[in-house]
Amino acid sequence: MKPLVYKKAKRVRHKPVERQVLHIASGDTVQVISGDDKGKRGKVLRVSPKTGRVTVQGVNIIKKHQRPTQNAPGQIVTREAPLHHSKVMLIDLKTGEPTRIRRQKDADGTLERIAVKSGQSIPRNR
Repeated sequence: MKPLVYKKAKRVRHKPVERQVLHIASGDTVQVISGDDKGKRGKVLRVSPKTGRVTVQGVNIIKKHQRPTQNAPGQIVTREAPLHHSKVMLIDLKTGEPTRIRRQKDADGTLERIAVKSGQSIPRNR
């Protein structure tokens, strides 16, 4: 005989955050390859591996309206908004053009970024 009440499946409320492996580090010079700011170059200010987004200096400028407080007057602030990491390409140091990245292990076991166009190593600026 079937039970009168069926058990509901438990709902998973909090998924564990999966960090994305990004080809870009903070301090790199990148070029935007799609969107409104296509062709612009800038330095990477912040990298967020949880969301897969990067903030580039002078790219994707937004205006934020700030409400007046007791200490500061109301104003409109312009700042950079984050972009998805797939919309930017790293600039090759040798040729000065955007390039894809290849990863290779060094003799000591650390991963090294190599530009596909020139084959030159690109160091991480930390």
